[in-house]
Amino acid sequence: MKTLLRAGALSLLLAGSALALTGERMAEIPLDKMTPAQRAVAEGIMSGPRKSLSGPFNAWLRSPELADRLQKVGEYLRFNTSLDKRLNEMAIIMSAQYWGAQYEWYAHAPLALKAGLDPAIIAALGEGKKPETMKDDEAIVWEFTTQLRRDHNVDDAIYARAVDKFGEQGVMDLIAVNGYYDVASMTLNVAHVMPPAGTEMPFKQAGK
Repeated sequence: MKTLLRAGALSLLLAGSALALTGERMAEIPLDKMTPAQRAVAEGIMSGPRKSLSGPFNAWLRSPELADRLQKVGEYLRFNTSLDKRLNEMAIIMSAQYWGAQYEWYAHAPLALKAGLDPAIIAALGEGKKPETMKDDEAIVWEFTTQLRRDHNVDDAIYARAVDKFGEQGVMDLIAVNGYYDVASMTLNVAHVMPPAGTEMPFKQAGK
């Protein structure tokens, strides 16, 4: 009898471990289970333009002060940036594809389409390819973002084109949106935050 109980307990333990390794790693924290610091940040996010704690925010709440600082940066970069929304969302989905962050793609590819980014461009970016046809400002964003990730810098030619098109503020906002969504994508990957089951993706999840 004891042997059977031990075997059953072991089976449950292994099943739980498998779930932890394949499912979302940081379970959603109910509002009534949050610390006062977590609750304050969560309510600040939900009362803002995002309206929800979807994406990386549940994971970030494990470090409330970090969550608050990051979400404020993200709010600026998503809703108040100097860049056109079409270009901003283009940079975001490039980040998602680079990191293999499927939830980020699921959340932002529709926003890129809504902002006016050509579906053919979205499809090419999802496959990690350079789009065949882009507007001048889109080509600048693609080249700037590609060089920044590949070379950890940008050359004088694309820097000059970016400043001429977007100004120095626009260049800083382009750098920042790439960096912020790198952090968001890394968080989503580590926390195993995924889109709804059955959602079609143009790329595999990172590490799979």
